[in-house]
Amino acid sequence: MSPAPLRVGLVGYGLAGSVFHAPLIATTDGLVLDTVVTSNPERQAQARAEYPDARLAGHPDELWKRAGELDLIVVASPNRTHVPLATAALEAGLAVVVDKPVAGTAAEAHALADLADERGLLLSVFQNRRWDNDFLTLRGLLERGELGDVWRFESRFERWRPSLKGGWRESGDPAEIGGLLYDLGSHLVDQALALFGPAVSVYGELDVRRPGAQVDDDAFVAVTHAGGVRSHLWMSATTAQLGPRFRVLGSAAGYVKHGLDPQEAALRDGARPAPGAVWGTEPEAEWGLLGAGDDVRPVPTLPGGYPAYYAAVAAALRDGTAPPVTAREAADALTVIEAAAVSAREGRTVTLTPKV
Repeated sequence: MSPAPLRVGLVGYGLAGSVFHAPLIATTDGLVLDTVVTSNPERQAQARAEYPDARLAGHPDELWKRAGELDLIVVASPNRTHVPLATAALEAGLAVVVDKPVAGTAAEAHALADLADERGLLLSVFQNRRWDNDFLTLRGLLERGELGDVWRFESRFERWRPSLKGGWRESGDPAEIGGLLYDLGSHLVDQALALFGPAVSVYGELDVRRPGAQVDDDAFVAVTHAGGVRSHLWMSATTAQLGPRFRVLGSAAGYVKHGLDPQEAALRDGARPAPGAVWGTEPEAEWGLLGAGDDVRPVPTLPGGYPAYYAAVAAALRDGTAPPVTAREAADALTVIEAAAVSAREGRTVTLTPKV
């Protein structure tokens, strides 16, 4: 007899909650979307239509009152709420998943991790881009040594959005933790650290390009890793001609990959992962190229795997194993992001001391 499914309360039903978290939770074996929290009437109606068996709540406090009926809280609300909501959930005795960035500072992330450790509770950060198809493919190439010694890792999340969209992500209020460095940079830095290890120095450039913009919309971060790899990371809303998603250069070969993982677009269009179904694949015409000089060949892109994140969360809750992404790892990424902001502001390279 299979155990009862773990009951999940989802806080927030904007882009993150409705496009990423709710569909992945609802299609993960062993999890059930118990409650969706949103005070927005339109989003309540959307959640009711998409998940008729889920309860609706207008405020997170309703979850803490029912803490004994729930097993996991997912925080997918605006950035400024991440720390207070995660703290309240942990204090209520509930395991927590927090969307990126988990906090505005590394110190806050470590404080949350300390609280989770004290309470013996799972705390994980949703870094879904570790399950992008191109990232999984690159990791496989690195594990097989097909690039030789990697010298430089170039990674881009670039868009052409010359007009502002508005909303808290573009707010100039520091409490909102907006801007691309914290938004797209959270993914880029996390991927770089996951692939190449801790950072020892960081250089950053932050620009506000669009008329009326209040926060960075064009940024560059250079990271030197303890192992010697240099990561060059671009994030931009003002790129009229997009560069490659990855360009990785090593002593034996390079790997160049264009285009974005298709999973977000599929989720936005209403597609849902299902056991045995095709998910996260792309056509051969979009495969990356591996090789050196004129001797290059297409490399099949592995299927993306966002469903693996919540499957690992469910396993960690049942078996007591480590979560798929820890708050300490998120804190390491925030250390780099904070250093990049200091570098951009002061015009210098920031030296970091990696943990022993």
